[in-house]
Amino acid sequence: MFGWLRKLQREWPPPEARWVVVMEDGSIRVTDPAGDSRAVGKSELSRVAIETNDSGPWGADVWWLLFGAGRVLACAFPLGAAGETAAVDYLTALAGFDHEEMVKAMSSTDNRLFLLWSR
Repeated sequence: MFGWLRKLQREWPPPEARWVVVMEDGSIRVTDPAGDSRAVGKSELSRVAIETNDSGPWGADVWWLLFGAGRVLACAFPLGAAGETAAVDYLTALAGFDHEEMVKAMSSTDNRLFLLWSR
């Protein structure tokens, strides 16, 4: 009867928390659960977006996408990643960041891309 609770306990921390986001002096570095790291320099950051999908609440349904030079995807991390607070604080403080679009993204259950900031 409580098999779902046992499964939830086995998945602690949640899968999203296995991603690690680190704010370094001049960059934002993301390490995935496999240990692969990607980074984008703060000076190279060209776009910030959120991609949503319909896999929630069981899947990672909100992803932060960070684009570098040439508007190429540099790194991404799911909502709930370890260390995300510092990165999100930095990103939302960028001049011209679209907070209204972020609110729309956070409440979306559709497969969609929301552009929040562009250089």
